[in-house]
Amino acid sequence: MRSHLLNDLTAEHYRRSVTEGVERVAARLATTDRPFTGVTVDALAPRIERIDLDRPLGDTSAVLDELEEVYLRDAVYFHHPRYLAHLNCPVVIPAVLGEAVLSAVNSSLDTWDQSAGGTLIERRIVDWTAERIGLGANADGVFTSGGSQSNLQALLLAREEAKTEDLGRLRVLASEVSHFSVKKSAKLLGLGPDAVITVPVDHDKRMQTVALARELERCAQDGLVPMAVVATAGTTDFGSIDPLPEIAELCAQYGTWLHVDAAYGCGLLVSPTRRHLLAGIERADSVTVDYHKSFFQPVSSSAVLVRDAATLRHATYHAEYLNPRRMVQERIPNQVDKSLQTTRRFDALKLWMTLRVMGADGIGQLFDEVCDLAEQGWRLLAADPRYDVVVQPTLSTLVFRYIPRAVTDPAEIDRANLHARKALFASGDAVVAGTKVAGRHYLKFTLLNPETTAADIAAVLDLIAGHAEQYLGDSLDRAC
Repeated sequence: MRSHLLNDLTAEHYRRSVTEGVERVAARLATTDRPFTGVTVDALAPRIERIDLDRPLGDTSAVLDELEEVYLRDAVYFHHPRYLAHLNCPVVIPAVLGEAVLSAVNSSLDTWDQSAGGTLIERRIVDWTAERIGLGANADGVFTSGGSQSNLQALLLAREEAKTEDLGRLRVLASEVSHFSVKKSAKLLGLGPDAVITVPVDHDKRMQTVALARELERCAQDGLVPMAVVATAGTTDFGSIDPLPEIAELCAQYGTWLHVDAAYGCGLLVSPTRRHLLAGIERADSVTVDYHKSFFQPVSSSAVLVRDAATLRHATYHAEYLNPRRMVQERIPNQVDKSLQTTRRFDALKLWMTLRVMGADGIGQLFDEVCDLAEQGWRLLAADPRYDVVVQPTLSTLVFRYIPRAVTDPAEIDRANLHARKALFASGDAVVAGTKVAGRHYLKFTLLNPETTAADIAAVLDLIAGHAEQYLGDSLDRAC
């Protein structure tokens, strides 16, 4: 079994095995004509359940053949131009190369003696991002598993900086369309069930600053401590960006930590034309960025950045076997001192490789393309009498609803939209997402693929309408 260990003696075996795997994936990518096969749980689950994990095949080719049957053939492929559902981007090749390198070397980014150059590369990427945000000379940060963990760590720091032992008095203010991880983080941090105050949004799904000011003043009058305001730069459902300068002013007035959740909108940091949409983010105390959303990086690739590096001490614990206190005096850079995680992948390498091959402008141009595409999609929807579109996009998300001319019952329209989404997924022709707006079911395009065209959007809209009309026709037949 030692022949399967990656080392100096097995380098050729490694090369052959990985090459064969890459060739399989490349062949699948080259021949995939739909984002999904439409396979059902009932059809796929038995195939996987029949596999006896206690009886290995012993041969890489045989395992790859099996993998074709249980995964590669039926995977949901984000690179396909008609995958329009969630915040999943196609990935750039330099990042995939970085993934291959980091997996093979298998550095752990918790301590210097496990990563060396990896530590310094991650720190340089963090510094580069903080510079792009404009957080100042004392900024710092660390890579995380994703936006939810980044938000959790930011709110942990905010809780500690609030300097009160009465957790029941702490409040977090976030818009009604902020990410669910805000409420989840509050619970994990031991805050009360009323800890998150929901702030209304305007027509464009941006936090209403008048309402925020009212809630902050109410906290002051009630003896509550507003430990953080979470502003969103790219909401999951709408891609909306809260008015960051005005929110920053209110946070300064009330002495409240400002966290900006830019998990989605961070692509604007490298946009040649849209960077101004993030004006005000430089005043944040902490920022979440998800490179695996709008920097075209493989999952996972995320970070939390802070204005004041000293605040990261709230996540610091010292273990004699790992990062004893003496290492701080010896100026040995241990990233575990900043992180909620201990063992941690070298995910920064993927973005490093991307920047060194493509450059920041190259990434930003790709993100600009999908934002431009969303504008084209919005014009198509606004001109199409079959659809109601919610807001003009700021980033690359479109939320809309099929509205039949002959049906006025909102519940029946809900069912038609739900059916259309499920039927489209089952067909494998395209994948779209869904959400609720004012209690009603809507559909959602999240456009993150520069290869998607306006013609793709128009074709998928026709498919949706066809499925919805078929459902309504069948429903009418059943009623008769």
